[in-house]
Amino acid sequence: MPLNDSELQVQARNILDEIAFTSFEQCQLLSREFSSIPARPGIYAIRHKTDGLLYIGKTKSLRGRFGGGHKAFLWAWLDKYNDEDVRIAVQVISHWGNPALLLELEAIILRATEPPYNAQIPTER
Repeated sequence: MPLNDSELQVQARNILDEIAFTSFEQCQLLSREFSSIPARPGIYAIRHKTDGLLYIGKTKSLRGRFGGGHKAFLWAWLDKYNDEDVRIAVQVISHWGNPALLLELEAIILRATEPPYNAQIPTER
């Protein structure tokens, strides 16, 4: 677990690299059940095949987060993206018990990427 801002920045960069640079073909397909997505805590990105990151978030259950729908899917539909060109990249996080840490990791990643479907980007502390 990170102890200082430098270690937190490194961990956030590693997570961002995983969700942003995993090949699109290795990202999770959209489905009704999302059974291939782990039911574990994590940070996720909704990605477009050519336009890149659309949305980034964190959740207690990656599979559960998508089972009930997600606003980014509606926005992608409104933007007329083909559903085959939208996928989900996930990074399981082992320390969900520290909400402040996850909030800061998510904030660092959001500030670095500014995905268009994230309505609010936290300011730096």
